[in-house]
Amino acid sequence: HVQLVESGGGLVQPGGSMTLSCTASGRIFSFDVMGWYRQASGKQRELVASITRGGRTSHADSVKGRFTISNDNAKSTVYLQMNSLKPEDTDVYYCNARVASFAYWGQGTQVTVSS
Repeated sequence: HVQLVESGGGLVQPGGSMTLSCTASGRIFSFDVMGWYRQASGKQRELVASITRGGRTSHADSVKGRFTISNDNAKSTVYLQMNSLKPEDTDVYYCNARVASFAYWGQGTQVTVSS
């Protein structure tokens, strides 16, 4: 059983920075892809950024140049560095890990950007 545990959410002022972390525990696979999604209440969950096992990254247009995804395979951890945060970045952020046809989700961490 794989568990993903996120940390690092909270309240930040517009223009500020925050780093989210997601660590996998349990029966750990070498994930094909790990990523971060976000979802506001009543809206569809959207992909923010992803990183493959080989280190190839992809970022949504809305966060390009502001957010950076990275990983530490030795620690089974993926990070999301968020800079120049805007109020519209306020959402619940979810960690996701995929291997073959299996997908795992974290419990979500709230990020609120407000003055």
